[in-house]
Amino acid sequence: MELQIKQGDTVLFQGDSITDAGRNKEASADLGRGYALMTAALFAAAYPELQVRFLNRGISGNRAKDLVGRWDADCIELRPAWVSIYIGINDTWRRYDRGDETSAEQFEKEYRQLLTRTKEELGAGIIMVEPFVLPVPEDRKKWREDLDPKIDVVRHLAREFGAKLVPLDGLFAQASTSATPSYWAPDGVHPSPAGHALIAKAWLKAVGAAAAL
Repeated sequence: MELQIKQGDTVLFQGDSITDAGRNKEASADLGRGYALMTAALFAAAYPELQVRFLNRGISGNRAKDLVGRWDADCIELRPAWVSIYIGINDTWRRYDRGDETSAEQFEKEYRQLLTRTKEELGAGIIMVEPFVLPVPEDRKKWREDLDPKIDVVRHLAREFGAKLVPLDGLFAQASTSATPSYWAPDGVHPSPAGHALIAKAWLKAVGAAAAL
């Protein structure tokens, strides 16, 4: 695949704690300590001539509805050429720790709003990162009944909107055959450094950044 990101583009990472990764929210250029930083660093080293700008606006604890609420300030006003969206695990998690369920239908409605605005108001390219969960601890196994329909939503919206898809759920399941699930995500949700690197490599592959891999 030909590299999709062009000279001078701004790439925006959006999502929850996995994207946030401890970034300094007082420093607008800070990328955190996770896959967003790894992705940007590998890309910049491989394609210095393109001078691509990377931004991170992930916020820990966010759900799809939270992105909808801040899409003006944290996406539209930044005028990115590419928007990477990684959301969904908290839409599942809140059902199990707070009894605050987000149905697959509601998740789809909110996600569709984000994609529609991004396309219509920015004409930006979209990268959709599907959520994943690993069985660490064991109670995470029952989360599949809630998360699987949301993963399906992400996949069919990616087809509908012509987005690049980063298929993390299958990739983390595959990786867990070569090392224990806890090696990749100690709590089944938040990636280890190796897990973040797995995401970064999959993201770069999705945009055709072969020289960065």
